[in-house]
Amino acid sequence: MRTSTTGIDLIKSFEHMELTAYKCPAGVWTLGYGTTSGIKPGMTCTEAQAIEMFKKDLIKFENGVNQLVKVALNQNQFDALVSFAYNCGEHALGGSTLLKKVNAGDYTGASKEFGKWNKGGGKILAGLTRRRAAESKLFETPVDGASKGFFAKLLGR
Repeated sequence: MRTSTTGIDLIKSFEHMELTAYKCPAGVWTLGYGTTSGIKPGMTCTEAQAIEMFKKDLIKFENGVNQLVKVALNQNQFDALVSFAYNCGEHALGGSTLLKKVNAGDYTGASKEFGKWNKGGGKILAGLTRRRAAESKLFETPVDGASKGFFAKLLGR
């Protein structure tokens, strides 16, 4: 599977584009739309480079979710898991109770696991709490036309 526009919009809403490297709240050097691999202090990029890094990262995390998940997912469930992996890493997803519940077909239980991943640097972060809630809500949203405009509804637009 590949991430839909809804999933991409969700990720980008939390991974705001930054053209100068910065330390995220967890102390990890970050650039562009949340790229962390190979990022060092003082690095910069253009908007076009940020978009290219995002595309490369997105493919990496899509592949990770596709390899780790052993059950059928709908598009919204896949998008939510890619957003989670994009933020926490595919290794974190791979060892999580979230993934265990997904692979056991316990989608309700899996949805409740997102909220447990709201800490950065050992502290609960409001942004991560909002992101996990958005991912959980998307994960629970059926793909039946009701998910169209999901992001706008989430933001109250």
